[in-house]
Amino acid sequence: MKDRYDRIVDQLIPLFDKNPDPLSRMATSVALLHHKMNHFFWTGFYRLAGGDLIVGPYQGPLACSILEPRGTGVCWAAVERNESILVPDVSSFEGHIACDSRSASEVVVPVRDDGENLIGVLDVDSAAADAFSTVDVAGLESVTRLIYR
Repeated sequence: MKDRYDRIVDQLIPLFDKNPDPLSRMATSVALLHHKMNHFFWTGFYRLAGGDLIVGPYQGPLACSILEPRGTGVCWAAVERNESILVPDVSSFEGHIACDSRSASEVVVPVRDDGENLIGVLDVDSAAADAFSTVDVAGLESVTRLIYR
């Protein structure tokens, strides 16, 4: 699995060298991740804007446009802790926000700009329980570091 993430990063670097826009880089990242990783059910970014987490580029079924209430769910936990969170079973995560009832496991990675300011999160869901590992976390962290490089 690590090799697959390495190949994804290798594919993104030359694309990003030609396009410095972070929003475009987010869209490209989620498209590539979503179509290369069979266990990804929903793949997307939530951006911090005006104190809210607002949906950004994503692939998969319809998403929550704003994650409410503030301070609940895996994405808000990743923002508040300023760290990646791996959830093998979303039903066991207190306050989980279910944008789609088919989501069974989740991994959320903070996204920082070039000044290291937290600007949002990359959120990936799977329809299978326990679908993610620390390899996914590390791979997704590698992808998010490219958004503002």
